[in-house]
Amino acid sequence: MTPTYQIVPLADQGVLIDCGETIDIEINRWIDAAARAVRVAGIDGITGIVPTYRSLAIEYDSVMVTQRELISRLGQLVGALRVSHRRCRRWRIPVTYGGEFGIDFDDFARRHGLDREALIALHTAPDYRIFMIGFMPGFAYLGGLNARLHTPRRDSPRTQTPAGSVSVGGQQTAVSSVEAPSGWHLLGRTPVRTFAPERQTPVLMEAGDSIRFEPIDSERFTALRNDRDWLPEWEWIDDGRPSP
Repeated sequence: MTPTYQIVPLADQGVLIDCGETIDIEINRWIDAAARAVRVAGIDGITGIVPTYRSLAIEYDSVMVTQRELISRLGQLVGALRVSHRRCRRWRIPVTYGGEFGIDFDDFARRHGLDREALIALHTAPDYRIFMIGFMPGFAYLGGLNARLHTPRRDSPRTQTPAGSVSVGGQQTAVSSVEAPSGWHLLGRTPVRTFAPERQTPVLMEAGDSIRFEPIDSERFTALRNDRDWLPEWEWIDDGRPSP
C-alpha cells in the first residue's frame, strides 16, 4: 500500500513527509519503511529522522544540502518505496493491574461492565504495535487496543502520574517512561524502565516494535523494579504479527 502523501517544508531546516490525519496500521508501516529507507540512503546533510503515526520529519543542515535538493531526493526515494514484511521485536512487558498501580482500573472496569479478570484478559490479548515514540523520551504509543476498551480521556488531567504507567486514552493504550502529567486512564504499571539515560541505548523500544502485556502480582513488580540490571524478554516476529 502506498498512501497519499506530500513532502513539505518544516521550518527552515526540516522537511515533512505527511500522509494526512488518519491513524492506520498500513500507513504507519509505510512511514516505518520510509524512515528505514532514508537512513539506509545516507543522504548528506540529514541530522535527524523522526517517524510518527502518519508522518516522517527529517531534520537537515542547510549548509550541506538545500531544502529543494532534499525534497527532490526524498521524492525519488519514497516514490520507489515498496513496503515488505520485516522482522521486528516483540517485547513481553509485565504489568501489575489495579490498586495503587492502576488507580483508574476499578472505575474503568465498571464503566465497561467488566470484572477484573475480563478487563485484564481484554487488555493483554493483543500484540500491540508501537506506532510512535514521543511526547516524552521512551513514551510508547500503541495501536491495536480492543474497540470495547476505547474510552475518551479524563475530563480533568492529573498533573503527575508515575513512570511506567500503562494507560488508555481514546483508541490507544500506552506505556509511559517518566513521571509526567496525563489525562489517560491508569490501568496498571510496569517495572520496565523504557527510558534510562545511563544505558548505552537509553530508549529501550522503537517504533515498529510490538508489545505483549503479561499480568504480574505486586511482589513480582517490586522484585523486578529493584533489579536495576533487569530487562524484559523479547523475540523476533514478522512485522508486528504473531509468529505461527
